[in-house]
Amino acid sequence: MSKLPASYLIILGFLLFFASSCQVPRELEYREFKNLKIEKIGFGGSSLKVDVIYYNPNNFGLQLRYTDLDIFIDGNYLGHSSQDYQITIKKLSEFTMPLQINLDMQNLLKNTLPTLLGKEVTVKITGKVKIGKANVYKTFPVSYEARQRFVVF
Repeated sequence: MSKLPASYLIILGFLLFFASSCQVPRELEYREFKNLKIEKIGFGGSSLKVDVIYYNPNNFGLQLRYTDLDIFIDGNYLGHSSQDYQITIKKLSEFTMPLQINLDMQNLLKNTLPTLLGKEVTVKITGKVKIGKANVYKTFPVSYEARQRFVVF
């Protein structure tokens, strides 16, 4: 039996390394909302800012590049958030994703009045995010729903 040249072993080693590092990322886990603030209110348009805390359950870091999300409160459309990012996400750790939500003025009072009064509401977020690593990105669907109590500052 003949021996393989050292260059073949090195190439084989690199291929095995890259194949094992190219895992499909697991879905990010929602943790909580923080720092809900009214950014702008007006007839031409209104917006909120909120920090959304997520956890990266992957054993490798990621980068968040883009979000395109619709937000609903108690089944009523609240608004839309579409943003480009450069957020580096460390492995097995929490991170903050700041969202600016452009509000639907027709539903503003119907949707935010219970929230302003401190009532617990059902928050639903649907859309997509683009995350990846090593400049290889993939779009993942987002579908999140939970009960939430907001405190507006």
